[in-house]
Amino acid sequence: MGHDFLRRWGSRNIYLGVSMSIKILKVCLIILLLVQVEGTSQGFLKAEQTQIVNAKGDPVILRGIGLGGYMLQEGYMLKVPFSGQQYIFKEHVQKLIGKEKTEEFYDAWRENHIQKRDVDSLKKWGFNSIRLPLHYNLFTLPVEDEIELGENTWLEEGFKLTDSLLSWCKANKMYLILDMHAAPGGQGHDVNISDRDPDKPSLWESKANQDKLVAVWEKLAERYKDEVWIGAYDLLNEPNWTFEPNKNQNGIEDTHNKPLRELLVRLTQAVRKIDTNHIVIIEGNGWGNNYRGMLPPWDDNMVLSFHKYWNYNDTSSIQQFLDYRKQYNMPIWLGESGENSNVWFKDAITLMEQNRIGWCWWPLKKLGHNNPLEIKINEGYQHLLKYWSKKAQKPSEEEAYAALMQLTENLKIENCIVHYDVLDAMLRQPNSQQAIPMASNELENELLIEAVDYDLGAEGVAYQDNVSANYHISTGGNRQSWNLGRTYRNDGVDIFLDSAGLEYVGDLEKGEWMQYTIEVKEPELYTIVFNVNSSNEKGKLSALVNTEITKQISIANTLNNWDWTRPVSIPLKRGQNKIKILIDSGGFNLKTIKISKTK
Repeated sequence: MGHDFLRRWGSRNIYLGVSMSIKILKVCLIILLLVQVEGTSQGFLKAEQTQIVNAKGDPVILRGIGLGGYMLQEGYMLKVPFSGQQYIFKEHVQKLIGKEKTEEFYDAWRENHIQKRDVDSLKKWGFNSIRLPLHYNLFTLPVEDEIELGENTWLEEGFKLTDSLLSWCKANKMYLILDMHAAPGGQGHDVNISDRDPDKPSLWESKANQDKLVAVWEKLAERYKDEVWIGAYDLLNEPNWTFEPNKNQNGIEDTHNKPLRELLVRLTQAVRKIDTNHIVIIEGNGWGNNYRGMLPPWDDNMVLSFHKYWNYNDTSSIQQFLDYRKQYNMPIWLGESGENSNVWFKDAITLMEQNRIGWCWWPLKKLGHNNPLEIKINEGYQHLLKYWSKKAQKPSEEEAYAALMQLTENLKIENCIVHYDVLDAMLRQPNSQQAIPMASNELENELLIEAVDYDLGAEGVAYQDNVSANYHISTGGNRQSWNLGRTYRNDGVDIFLDSAGLEYVGDLEKGEWMQYTIEVKEPELYTIVFNVNSSNEKGKLSALVNTEITKQISIANTLNNWDWTRPVSIPLKRGQNKIKILIDSGGFNLKTIKISKTK
């Protein structure tokens, strides 16, 4: 939307400026105007009673995205089969291509992962803030690498990367939130999120690591104390460490959390000696949510952050944080959430907006489909994954280097797959019960519609699927996959690839449906047929065309080949028509819908 590049819409490449429908453009403009009203006035953000406000005192709802995988890689984002800490991934890379080429890889990774065009796009899509997960080792050496204990060797790379991102945020009038994601030594037993080496002292087991963390925040405060587009300092991401005997190791059961509170107080005091302008954000134990023993707040410009994953999106799921907001008269912020389906995204963001809580999604891009940008996996990198899984031969140094450098090229937004269904679920659907076309469907004589291109919209509005989100935290560990094919879209509809790499809808079940909006020039009687694949004769479907239901179509056994059903007549009116494909009985796959003038 904000730059010239080809985006993937369906299985086709369509130029964005030409192909996007007028309706989608209008919706995006409305969202953009709403965001511009809230959150783009210059001046430091402040915590004022229960709200974050700008310099004018107007409430600001932060609508943000987190840059996971940028300064700090996590193994699941790279689909690696081994332990997910960045240093372990780096060791595997180094064994294949050597130290010098590994540094080239990381230089290209950080250069291409986030560029100005990414930030420009985020602004135009409707975001007003970015959360930057920092890895401390881009700013200073690890304690064990310092020549003299207690000294801090400062590295320019982290500051330069942050400066560049800040400049792009300033140009777009977006707030940048600095988040200490990987602290010296690592802040928890969930080792991937902080790149922790469990063979070395953790943050909690080493005063030297804590001193270094304090020094890093002092250095950041010195550098950014006068920057109004720095939104806040998120002092320590997701601590998950028990300080009490016989409790869950990740700190979810701790009742005192005294060492965590003491460190956060110390960090706040260190920042405040230098910087009295910026909000400080605190996170509880147990991945950010256990605040027992940590409150009341100790600073008058402080925000309480909580993280929300895989649970129900009802008021009870956030009630403890609403209670904290009221009891301590302080703002709360959903500092991290995501990694679920569009249904979950829409419902969670709706819950936040209804309660005037800002939010930040995770992540912007990774090798996977349930985020705004998907990094494509090239063949060479796929071979590396197979090699690391002991399913392929070791590549040569040249082959591995080429594969990894191609992966860094794929990081650029113009080379990513943009998932507009994810963006629609996050930024339009919380404020709209309207379905809008996924593709431009204009019918004159004949129209082919890919089954996967059903309308954009909420469940129950644009489609219906029997499994549409993962709520395993609320359901006692019962994990559910929504799109079983894990490709193309992030709704509950199950989308797969055939042998030619083309998408189709599968695992269809009774009661499910998909809606398609089409534009018709001439009102008359048309015929509709469906390209299906079945190995039985159990399947049945019908179509609700505006307000009329067609005759039911029985799906023949196609012997797993793709074939067309018998034609059924449908009346279409001039202008916009809604066609809802109803699954009366499952057991078949659907690829294409064809509508033609009756001969």
